[in-house]
Amino acid sequence: MVDPRMERLERHLTRLKLVSTRERLDGLLEAGAKGEMSFLEFLDHVIREEVQNKDQKRARMRIQMAKFPLDRRLEDYDFSLQPSLDRRLITELETGRYLANATNVLLLGPPGVGKTHLAIGLGRKAIEFGYSCRFVHAADLAHQLIAASRHGALEEAITLFARPHLLIIDELGYLPLEREAGHLLFHLIRRRYEKGSLMLTSNQPVGAWGEMLGDEVVATAILDRLLHHSHIVTIKGESYRLREKRRAGIVPAPEVAE
Repeated sequence: MVDPRMERLERHLTRLKLVSTRERLDGLLEAGAKGEMSFLEFLDHVIREEVQNKDQKRARMRIQMAKFPLDRRLEDYDFSLQPSLDRRLITELETGRYLANATNVLLLGPPGVGKTHLAIGLGRKAIEFGYSCRFVHAADLAHQLIAASRHGALEEAITLFARPHLLIIDELGYLPLEREAGHLLFHLIRRRYEKGSLMLTSNQPVGAWGEMLGDEVVATAILDRLLHHSHIVTIKGESYRLREKRRAGIVPAPEVAE
């Protein structure tokens, strides 16, 4: 015979949306009885695990919404291979404090040094702290903004990319952008200015952004807003991929000048 108190408790847990507690109710009650917990200890135990479960579920959902193209974590980044990288600055960024002040982060360096890895890792850290994040390749962002503009839906597109606490724009400068794309990118950056953090990865130094965007004036306006509150991470190391190919003997080692 089913205890009516259990039925009532399950109904109340469902109504309160305490799903994890409802699903684990038998085990929780058994653990409480075996552990001889006080009422306060038992209640603290149940609520703490429910909160942890909800936080984990929310984080998983935000990771899906972020649309990261790869599964990368900061813990897997080999800092020993990039001695030029300011490890203390990365440690500071891991805390997420820059997000509270809508500070931007620019990750600059040649291809293959791990800029995207760092961006995704920092994006995951931001999600762990409860912030929302969105990852997008610069070429895809340009395509979406141009298409939205030509179909009269630019405001909706700008709002979509202005919403996350952290917007990561990857590989800016790897492909040339149309002049129109540079103007639309400026509108997005202006909307996010001092409201949400931007993280950009680029193989181009900021001095080359005028040519990259096809408009020196627009590039100056974009950099004025990006650099006002910003951290700049410069990586000068060798490409991971080239290093692995050299180890495998596929690519010859660089000649050493005598």
